[in-house]
Amino acid sequence: MKKKNQIIIGLSATTAITMIIFFTFGYLNMPMTTQSQSEEMTHTYNPKFIELSTNGNSACFGQDFVYAMDNSEHLAGSCCDKMSQHRYEEQVEGLKKYSHIKEIPSDPYDIPVDLAKKLLNFDSSIELSLEQQEIYEHAADMSNEGGPCCCKCWRWDVYEGLAKYLITEHGFNAEQVAEIWNLSDGCGGEEHADIHS
Repeated sequence: MKKKNQIIIGLSATTAITMIIFFTFGYLNMPMTTQSQSEEMTHTYNPKFIELSTNGNSACFGQDFVYAMDNSEHLAGSCCDKMSQHRYEEQVEGLKKYSHIKEIPSDPYDIPVDLAKKLLNFDSSIELSLEQQEIYEHAADMSNEGGPCCCKCWRWDVYEGLAKYLITEHGFNAEQVAEIWNLSDGCGGEEHADIHS
């Protein structure tokens, strides 16, 4: 009886060791998912994002670039970094709450040229009072880019014009203007604020 118990104990120990080896090597040999693959799996296929991120015409040009375009065209894609689908979808979703104001582009990476020209006209024609200028400057301090954009290109002038319009015609405060600028950041990437710290 004693010998039989020893055999059973021996078999149990062998089985346990075998199972440990199996699970250890089985786990180690499992294919690992990279962070980028994980991020890709969290997103659904977005044909508009693919189109804008691969066939854009935007860059850090001046106003002349916009005025040379036909009104039927669109300013598409990012200016600086590669677009991020996650950030793009956050921005478009966030701008929906301002959809009642037609002057606010609903997609910062797909701006109709005729709207861009209208906002450029606001920039050159709207004069802010001292109090309104303080709102503008406070918004610039609060924004991720230190103003309407990361550099003084056509996008800066377009969104400066938008800010002037929103302050004078809709009574926007600094927090609201900064939010619009942050949601409308067209530089690309997850965030572009680190260069303005």
